[in-house]
Formats: sequence, C-alpha cells, structure tokens
Amino acid sequence: MIFNLVHIIEKSAKEFPEKDAFRFLNETISFKELDVKSSLLAKHLINLDVKKGDRVGILMPRCLETAIAVYGILKSGAAYVPIDPFLPSERVNFLIEDCGIRHLVTIPKQSKKIKKILSAKNGLKTIIGVSDIDIIKYVSWNSIFSSSLNGYNPVNILGEDLSYILYTSGSTGNPKGIMHTHKSGLAFTQLVLGLYHFNPTDKVANVAPLHFDPSILGYFSAPLAGATTVIIPDAHLKFPLSLAELMEKEKLTIWFSVPQILVQLMLNGDIVDRDFSSLRWVLFSGEVFATKQLRALMQLWPHPEYSNIYGPTELNQCTNYNFSLPPEGQDTIPIGNVWGNTEYKILDANDNEVEKNQEGLLVVRSATMMKGYWNNIPLTEKAMYKQEVAPGYDNIYYRTGDLVKLNLKNELLFLGRKDRQIKFRGFRIEIDEVEITLLKHRDVIEAAVMLVNKAEEKELMAAVFLTENSNVISQDLVKHCKTYLPLYAVPSNISVMKSFPRTGSGKVNRKEIEKKLEAL
Repeated sequence: MIFNLVHIIEKSAKEFPEKDAFRFLNETISFKELDVKSSLLAKHLINLDVKKGDRVGILMPRCLETAIAVYGILKSGAAYVPIDPFLPSERVNFLIEDCGIRHLVTIPKQSKKIKKILSAKNGLKTIIGVSDIDIIKYVSWNSIFSSSLNGYNPVNILGEDLSYILYTSGSTGNPKGIMHTHKSGLAFTQLVLGLYHFNPTDKVANVAPLHFDPSILGYFSAPLAGATTVIIPDAHLKFPLSLAELMEKEKLTIWFSVPQILVQLMLNGDIVDRDFSSLRWVLFSGEVFATKQLRALMQLWPHPEYSNIYGPTELNQCTNYNFSLPPEGQDTIPIGNVWGNTEYKILDANDNEVEKNQEGLLVVRSATMMKGYWNNIPLTEKAMYKQEVAPGYDNIYYRTGDLVKLNLKNELLFLGRKDRQIKFRGFRIEIDEVEITLLKHRDVIEAAVMLVNKAEEKELMAAVFLTENSNVISQDLVKHCKTYLPLYAVPSNISVMKSFPRTGSGKVNRKEIEKKLEAL
C-alpha cells in the first residue's frame, strides 16, 4: 500500500529495479540506485539530527541529483524546500531564514553561489553536495554514497506529515511558503496517474524546475507508474531547435509545460519534419493557451490527446479539460471540471453561490489542498472559505481568487483573476478580455495588458509580440481593438516588443514588461 510519497520509490525499486527512473542528457539513475542513494542521504540527514517537520533546502539546477535530494529528504522525515538557483543571493537568504532551513543540498557547480549566501548569517549549519566550502560544515556526494546503510532506520512517515514547501510570489512583496503534506502530494500523484493512464513504458518530460508545482508530476506520478522521467535541461528550453531534437531523440510520450514553450517549439523548433509520433499526451497549464496557436499546434501534432490543466500551487492543480480535436468557435479553452476527490463552488462577493452561467469566484475543496502557508496563520485563514455542515464542523475550501462560470455544457470557463478586474476612469475593465481581443489579430502571438503609472496618472497600455516579418504597427492594433471593445477598454498605447521577458517557469514576466512600458 502507498501511504506516503516515500513509498513510491520503494515500490518501484522492487518492481522495476534496473529500469531508468530519471534521465538527464546522457546520465541515468535506476529505481534501485535511486532508492539506495536516497536512503544514504536520509541516513546522513538523520545523523545530523534532522527530525520530522524540519525543512531541508534544495538549491540546484535541473540534474539527476534533484531526484536523490527529494526522496532522501522525504525519507529522513523532513520536508524539502526547493530554491531557484537563479535567484539573487539576498532572496535565497530570505527563504533560508524564513523557512528555518539548517541544511542545504546542492551540487559542486553551485559552490560560487553557496559562498555568496554564506556571507550572511542565515542559520545554515551544513552544506551537502560540495567539497570545497571551508566556511561551514560540508559533505560531498561521494562521501555519502561511499557510506553504508548499516544502522539506517526508516522513519515512520504519516500522511499528514509535511512533505514539501513551495515558495511563490506574495502580494506583500515577500514570497509565501505553501505547505503540502504527504497526503496532499500523494492525492495529486495518484489522480494524475489514473487520469492520464501512466504506465511503465512512458517517458515523461519534466520541464518545470523543482520549485514549481508541475514538477510534482515528473518526480512522483511518473515514478509511481514505473515510468521514466526525462529532466529537460535549462539550456534546451532556451533554444527550441535543440529542445525539439531532444524530444525526438528521447521518444517522449507525455509532455507537460506552460503553453509558451509549445508555441516557441512550433514557431522556432523546426518541428514539421521531425518524428513526434511517440507523444500520446500533451498537457499544459499556467497560462491561457490562445486558441489560434493551439489549433496550429494540433494540426502539426494531430495524434496525441491534449489536456488543459488548471489549479494554483495551493491545490496542486485541480481541474482538467481533455480533448483531441482542435477547438472551434471558442476564444479560450475551458478548464473543464474538477477531477476525483474534489468539489467546488462559485461564489459572489458575499459568498453566496451564483446561478449557472453566471460569473463568480471559484473555491475548491480537495484532497490535494495545501496544509496552509508557512508561518502565516492570518494569510491561511484569509485564503479559506468555511461552510458549516454541523455545529463545530466545517467543510474548508480554498479561495482561488479566480473568476469562472459554469457554461451550459457543465464546463468551467476561466474568466481571469479577480485582481485583473480593474476600475479605470469609472469603468470596469477585464484585462483578460483585452488580451484575448489582441490575440484575435492574425499577427499577434502574445499580448500583455496592464495599468501603467505615467506622469501623474495611470494609462491602460499593452505590449505585443508579433509573428516574424509582420508589418503591423501600433495604430493597426488600436484600430483592431476598437472593432471589438468599448473605447474605454482600448489601450492608449500598444508597444511592439521583440520578445517577452519570462519567469523561471516560462510564464510572461509582467513586472518587467510594466517597467518597460513605464519607461516609454
């Protein structure tokens, strides 16, 4: 029986001992080897007095060692806290201090970064994975792997025990740590497995970095099925041609990423003459996939099934919309409906349920839901909607902050973020509606719309990324918007950009775009 995330690798090590569990470029690690090496790491952490509920950091780029770190930390009873290695040292130190991390797992290539963060007093006691740090206690991977499992006593891990904490941007400017338990992580893992029928012959692309929740699919769902997880290198994601070559070479069967990576593959990956016949599922999430781009991709890849997956990190994702034919007559793809062990409500501003086909705020109750925000009880309370079902007993839902409606086909439609509904000069404007309007133009690949501080007032402005060799200018796009939108919702300035800045997960970096627009 699988009761926690640790059982996943123990089970697959028995069933598929010599099979590749993870691949990274030309390196591989089998399920048996991963089980042994993660146990050796767990033993070392336990000897460092790591206990249940402790937090152990992981600071490394995509590599095989990430899998060893994840399962080794979990086996010790601790929760893993992945840290983006590309963050500034000041932000890394904030996460280490905020989460009370005392031990950090890394690789030798990160030594320079480690030395920078050690210049601050952040409470770190041990660095694992290096051999050239003399400021603090350290141990190399070779030292850990050359030790013995004699005396290793597995920790009794329960479903309610903390498993990982993922940090996301907070509204106050400080990141917020989202706590998940073995129970919530395992619920997501098993739901994905059943929904997409993962099997031992699958090769699953892990595109997301470890500090983003889509990585849960590659690090847990794939191993539970005995499938091989192919960790996509950072460098390949920047160059669509090499990414397409890697996908073809690895004969990937399941792909999961933000839509933009697929769009770049389609535009710049020279995918027309490549063989992607092994693909059976193309999963995407994180942003709206413009239907004209999705249709174009499905014409090039007509054989796989497609799935629009929705859900904030607090829920480990929670809905899906599966389809095999290009959508017709829709501006956006539905987010479908909630999957198993999950229910939802659509509420108005007063927390009353709305009628069918009416707009409201989505709240979700699920086995995949977080335990709460790390060290922030007020924020956790604010994020929850409680429905009393008996005296002293409430059903607890997470407030997603997303506007949705249930259409006549009983499909959930994502209408945008609550905080992307703005009041401008007395009018209510849906930012997402303006962006969708811009995307209707045949030459627009991406669009970002926002209120920008200009002089002593705000202006509704937009940035667009156009198809190659497009002759469209700003005035053309303003005229296009006037065809579909009321005048008050038409951006006063539409700037054409050569490319959009990205976050670490591949999403559009709106803060950077806003800075560029402010400077115009």
